[in-house]
Amino acid sequence: MILWLAELLEGQFSWLNLFGYQTFRAIMAALTALFLSLVLGPWFIRKLQIKQIGQQVRSFGPESHLSKQGTPTMGGAMILAVIIMATLLWSDLDNHYVWLCLYVLFGFGLVGWIDDYRKLILKDSAGLAGRWKYLLQSVFGLTAVLYLYYYGHDSITTQLVLPVFSDFNWNLGWLAIPLGYFVIVGSSNAVNLTDGLDGLAIMPTVLVGSALGIFAYVAGHAGFSDYLLIPFIPGAGEMAVFCAAMAGAGLGFLWFNTYPAQVFMGDVGALALGAALGLVAFITRQEFIFFIMGGVFVMETVSVILQVASFKLTGKRIFRMAPIHHHFELKGWAEPKVIVRFWIISIILVLIGLASLKIR
Repeated sequence: MILWLAELLEGQFSWLNLFGYQTFRAIMAALTALFLSLVLGPWFIRKLQIKQIGQQVRSFGPESHLSKQGTPTMGGAMILAVIIMATLLWSDLDNHYVWLCLYVLFGFGLVGWIDDYRKLILKDSAGLAGRWKYLLQSVFGLTAVLYLYYYGHDSITTQLVLPVFSDFNWNLGWLAIPLGYFVIVGSSNAVNLTDGLDGLAIMPTVLVGSALGIFAYVAGHAGFSDYLLIPFIPGAGEMAVFCAAMAGAGLGFLWFNTYPAQVFMGDVGALALGAALGLVAFITRQEFIFFIMGGVFVMETVSVILQVASFKLTGKRIFRMAPIHHHFELKGWAEPKVIVRFWIISIILVLIGLASLKIR
């Protein structure tokens, strides 16, 4: 919106050229989202408290979590609202990637909102049935991937890009569709599984989102993409603004979500943010790098898969509790120690991912 106004008035005020730079608008989107989160946070938390929308703690979970009972939940709705506002304000609204990111963010957020609504408002402990949740996720994920496939058929959209190997680009053809589906839906559920401790999921989301924003900016810049030997994707750079808004909103939410949390984001936030990360990774053809940078999400998901498989096959559990962050809690680690150590792991993995820009 601001870019449109700047272009309209550019002839009268030359300094408005500044708004044409994606880097400047990305910084402003991050600051705007952060500011809105900090301002709206207290008001939003009070609204949740008045409506008694609080966390329901499972009786079979760690005993230390019993004190979290009643903590306001569904704070992810604020995150999504802030991201959407900052993106609409600072991005190029003629860019179809921006609208696709907002579509996936809103769609998966809607699925999470329905699940949270059933659990917290209707007091249905089961929430949205798993089959319906995955069906709705599949609808939003597949429509996004199909749009990309038909929009960019026979182009970089269908290519498999491997880190390190700059001369290996395999055209997947229609196989790009299931790849994109699994990246988006898998990432959505992986972030949701990680969201079990105060601030555990949001900080890796901020880190990975920021790094993907850098990849998006480089991929959308002909000069940088050619120099760094990564695929040039016209228009992808505008997603840096979206990723910056996501990072700013995440940091603002962390202000209230850090231990001890005043609010939780719930499925409405976790499912949407995970899907948005997966979509950006798929568009920029950085699925493998995303797998590395999002290693904390991968670790949490794999721990659940191994736990379920082991119990069904042998009747024994590998971990004291899954996802794996609960395993460390039950081993005696204090919750802040688990959180910060997982953050450190996430920082290391994101730096490894960013280093791949030069290792080609």
